Parts: sequence; structure tokens; C-alpha cells
Amino acid sequence: MGPIFLSHAPDMLEKYYGERALAALRRLGEVRLNPTGGVLDAAGLALHARGCPIIVSDRQTAAPAEFFATAPDLVALLRCAVDIRNIDVEAAGRHGVLVTRATPGFTAAVAEMAIGFMIDLARGISRSAGEYRSGQEPEARMGRQLRGSTLGLIGFGAISQELAPMAVALGMSVLVSDPYKQVDAQGLRQVGLPDLLAQSDFVVCLAVANDETENLMDADAFGRMKPGAFFVNLSRGNLVDEAALAAALDSGRLAGAAMDVGRAPDQKPSPELASRPDVIATPHIGGLTPQAIEHQSLETVAQVEALLAGRVPAGAVNADAATRLPRLGSR
Repeated sequence: MGPIFLSHAPDMLEKYYGERALAALRRLGEVRLNPTGGVLDAAGLALHARGCPIIVSDRQTAAPAEFFATAPDLVALLRCAVDIRNIDVEAAGRHGVLVTRATPGFTAAVAEMAIGFMIDLARGISRSAGEYRSGQEPEARMGRQLRGSTLGLIGFGAISQELAPMAVALGMSVLVSDPYKQVDAQGLRQVGLPDLLAQSDFVVCLAVANDETENLMDADAFGRMKPGAFFVNLSRGNLVDEAALAAALDSGRLAGAAMDVGRAPDQKPSPELASRPDVIATPHIGGLTPQAIEHQSLETVAQVEALLAGRVPAGAVNADAATRLPRLGSR
């Protein structure tokens, strides 16, 4: 078998793959690293991964249709992330290439961050700290308790399922809106999105990002929110109409917002929103903990190991179309 190509640029390699996973990958075969110091485009990926039957890809490296047309040696593209929207899976299948994804090992980390965001918003911690650092005397503003407040969860995937019992333990009422899930856990109440928006003191957006949820939170949605409520986005930036969010903050409809994601590169918050005093923004670090990162990077190691042992790995999304797998002895 040829080398395994790891697409991560140095910063991504350190923060989003790690030495332990890299050492484990090297025990399975020769590993070729991205030599450019930056994120590869389709042409760069094809050039530097030439001769490599397996690519382990970071989340920023796209694999559009034109890439697969120029990668005749490729057998499997393993994404070290859950999000594979910038991989053309249909094109991969047309060329017989297997695509995999990782499972969400970041659920605890992101759920904990949601609690932190809510406390910060409710008590104005970041705002006061920033004013002190700038030499100002902060106003002693009235805060809110999470206990007795209502949390609205948009989407009931893995993170919401981790967050909901934490919120219940803190004494919050928890509403859930998800048209594709039946929610019957103790302490939770399933409602439609309009009711959730109207009743929640904190709305946390954790829905899946797809065409259906593009701009899910638009002017109409923000207009339905309880006056003085807080909005938190820990999903993806494309679920939010940013102009509508800014208008809701400008009008005072919302008391504040927090976000770890947005429409800036690498799904980071947009600078225009992030710079506002009524916004708490972090640079897409919700899942950036050693435990969360190793969960996903070590999964790619396990996927390579499975391929070399002649098995279709866990996380495969198009195994039926992966006609090149016999080159590795897979079945």
C-alpha cells in the first residue's frame, strides 16, 4: 500500500489531530504530511496526495468533484470531523472512492460551553471584565438566574441530549423543538418552534445544518422570541440570518447573543457581530479539548486499521459505491 496522506496544516495538525493519533497512524504505515503550511485547495490536494490510496482530511480541506477526477490513486477519503458538506460524496462514489466521517466526540465539551455561555450572558461577565480591562468602571447590572429560567433547544441531536439533563439539574425548564425526533425524556417538553421561541429565556441553536435549515433563524424567528431573551448558536453559522440577528439586538428585542460559529472562514463568528458589546463570541472552539479532538483523530486511525484489515470501517457514508476498495483488500 502507498502512503497515507494527512491534509492538516501545522496548526490544525497540532490542535485537531495530536501527537498520539499521529504516532498511532505512523504505526500503520508511511504518513505523508501536508508540506505547504496552509489549507490545500482541490489542485493542491491532488498534487500532494498523489500516490496515496488513503487521505485523512481536516474539516477545512474541501474535496469537490474536480478533485476526485484528478485523484486516480485514491481509495478512501477519511474526514477527521462530523461535517462532510465540503466533500462531494456523489462524485466520490462515481469514482469508486470511499468517504467516511467521524462521530461527535465533542458533545460534552460543547454542552459545557453552552452552560458557560448562558451564565455569561445572564450575568454580564464578559462585558464587565472587558470594561474593567479598558479602564472603565462597569455598571452593576441586574443579572438573571438559570434556575427558574426556560431553555429552548432547537434540534435534539447528541449535544442537546447531553445539555438537556444538565439544564434540568440546574433547575431550568427545558423545551425542545425537533420535527424529526420524539422527545420523551423526563423534565423535557416537546413543542413547535414558534412556541419554543415565544416561551424561552435562552434559545440554543443546535439543529443540523442543511438546505432545510439555511437561515432558520431569520427576522420572523427573532421577532417571535420572548422580549429580553438571549440567543446562543453552537451549531453552524448558516442557520442564522446575521442581519436579522443584528437588527434584533439593535432593537433591544434580544438582550444579547453568544456564538462559537458564524459565516467567517472555518465557520468562525463574523467579525461584525463578534465585536458587539452585547455579543459573546469565540473562534469555533466548542469542541477544542484534548478529549474531543483525540476522539475523532483516533477514530480515523481505527478506520485506517479497518481498511488495512480488509473491512469497511465504521463511519463509511458511501460503502456501496466504493468500488476501489478491493485495491486495499476490503470486502
